[in-house]
Amino acid sequence: MTKDASFKQRVRARMERTGESYSTARSHLDQHRAQLHVTNGDATVSALRAAGFDEPILPWRDILHDGPVPGGLDDAALRQVRARFLAEESFGDYERVLADLAARDHRLAQNVGGTFTLWFESDLYDQLQIVEILRRLALLGCDPANVTIMTASATPGEFAHDPDLRSRQPTRQTISAETLELAAAAWAAFTSDDPSGLGEIARTSSYELPFLADAFGRLLQEYPAVSDGLSVTERRLLLGVEAGASTAGEAFVEMQRREKRPFLGDWPCYERLVTLASGATPLLALGGDDLAASAEGFHRRRVELTDVGRDVLAERADHVALNGIDRWIGGVHLQGTTAAWRYDDRRETLVAS
Repeated sequence: MTKDASFKQRVRARMERTGESYSTARSHLDQHRAQLHVTNGDATVSALRAAGFDEPILPWRDILHDGPVPGGLDDAALRQVRARFLAEESFGDYERVLADLAARDHRLAQNVGGTFTLWFESDLYDQLQIVEILRRLALLGCDPANVTIMTASATPGEFAHDPDLRSRQPTRQTISAETLELAAAAWAAFTSDDPSGLGEIARTSSYELPFLADAFGRLLQEYPAVSDGLSVTERRLLLGVEAGASTAGEAFVEMQRREKRPFLGDWPCYERLVTLASGATPLLALGGDDLAASAEGFHRRRVELTDVGRDVLAERADHVALNGIDRWIGGVHLQGTTAAWRYDDRRETLVAS
C-alpha cells in the first residue's frame, strides 16, 4: 500500500468517478505520475537524453568521499558545509554551489508524490550518493514501491557510455522498505563521528543494493593503515610512481588501474599527490613551484619517490607519524600525528589507535 496520502485521495476520487476498483484506479494513475530520473552525474544525463528519455533528470553532484559530511545537521546546515568544501576545492563559487545544492534537494522533494528511477553504478562515489538519496526519500515519506534502481555491473562509467540505455528497462527493480532502512543506517554510519559502524555495513548483504557492502569496505581502506599510515589510494599512487609513472597524470592512470571499481576523479587524485609532496617530510617530489592541484597543466608535473617515500612503502616509517593528517572521511575528522582510527588490513577492520 502506498504511504502517499494525497495519492490515495486521488485514487479514491477516481474510484468514485469511474466505479473502478482500487487496483484499477491506482494502476491508471500510476501511469500518469510524474517521473524523475536521478543520475550519478552529467555524463549519464547526456546518455539518457541520447537514448530518448524525455522525463526530468536530476544529476546528483557531490563527491561525498571527500571532505566533511558530519551527522546531526539539518539539510540547510549540511548544504552549507558541503558548499564550503566544494568551493574550497575549486568546484565553483560558494554561493552558486550552495544554490545548486538547494535546488537539487528541492527538486527531489518536489517529486515525492511521483516515481523515481535511480541510475547509479557500483563504485564508492555512486554508492554514497545513492544512500544519501534513499535516506532523503525515506524522510520525505516516499513509498518505496515508487522507487526503482537500474541494475549496474562493476564496469566504471557504464551508464555514461551505454548507447542504448532503454534496453535496460527489463532490469529495473523496485526497492523495499528494508532497503530504505539499510540506506538510512549506512548514511548514519558514514556521517557519524565514530566510524565503528562502517564495518557492519561492509558486511551487509543486500539483493537490491548489491555493491553497498563492497563500497563501504573500500571506504574503510581510506583510513590510514596500521602498517604505514597510508590510505590505500595513497599507497597505490606511490606504488604507481615506484613502478615507473613519471608525471601526475601517469600516476593517476596507474592508481585507477589498480582499483577494482575506480571512483576517484583526476582532480581529487592530484590533491592526494599534493598532500604526499608537501608534508614536513615529503614522500614525493613534485615538479613546479605551484603545488595547487588546480594549476594549469598539473597532469604534466614530474613526480618521483623520495627516500622517505620508499621507507614508508617498505613499512620502515609511518606517513601520519612523520607528516600528520588533517582529513575528513564522512563524519570523522582525522587530525594530528597519531590518527584516532586506523585500518588493519590483516583483519580488514578499523581499530582505535
